[in-house]
Amino acid sequence: GPKVLEHLVDTVLYFEGDKDHNYRMVRVVKNRFGPTDEVAVFQMTGDGLKEVANPSQIFLEERKKDVAGSVIVPTLEGSRPILVEIQALVTPTVFPTPTRKSTGVDQSRLALLLAVLEKRMRMPLHQSDVFVSVVGGMKVYEPAIDIGILVAIASSMRMSPIDHNTTLIGEVGLSGELRSVPRLDARLKEAKQMGFKRCVVPEYHIESFKGSDPGIELIGASMVDEAMRALLPFSQRPSRTPANAAC
Repeated sequence: GPKVLEHLVDTVLYFEGDKDHNYRMVRVVKNRFGPTDEVAVFQMTGDGLKEVANPSQIFLEERKKDVAGSVIVPTLEGSRPILVEIQALVTPTVFPTPTRKSTGVDQSRLALLLAVLEKRMRMPLHQSDVFVSVVGGMKVYEPAIDIGILVAIASSMRMSPIDHNTTLIGEVGLSGELRSVPRLDARLKEAKQMGFKRCVVPEYHIESFKGSDPGIELIGASMVDEAMRALLPFSQRPSRTPANAAC
């Protein structure tokens, strides 16, 4: 089968990256003698590939502050926390079927999250084109960035930027709940080192940090709408009954 070559070797590395960007990722997908899912980041230069010692700083150095549709999420690649910028653009569609495009994010995951946003937050995205991108050409596979994608989309739709000192993390379930993520302490440490002051996290994690100082203000949220209200000033809790129920 197509995996016969992988079965013959001890280590398999994937060389990833967007041809339009200078950065490349070497991802470990098989390793008989160590952990998998580790990532090393390199920069293409005139002298060849150079290792990037601090990927978070590289991916955020051109970030524009107070721009609607932009959020920072502390993702985890293997054992390495990396802060990435997720951008979203929402525009009215002129076609019967709206466009949904993603770069660096799984397309089927984006479709699922858009359904959650429409159902749980009552956002009329069926009349809008939606574009989502991970800046820098990086591909992020973990569901812990779910809430970042949703907030970026809502921020773009409402033209309401979030505070540039705030980051967020959390997997989103189909009922709109925020679920726990692995190794939150390492993510928070990386966010603090990059100058962030606050982080919206699943409510589940708040209890584990009682009596300790994570070095960054934690804002707990158990549902998507709670996270929206904490980040976007004009977010309101969606009505539990249809808008025309009184008619």
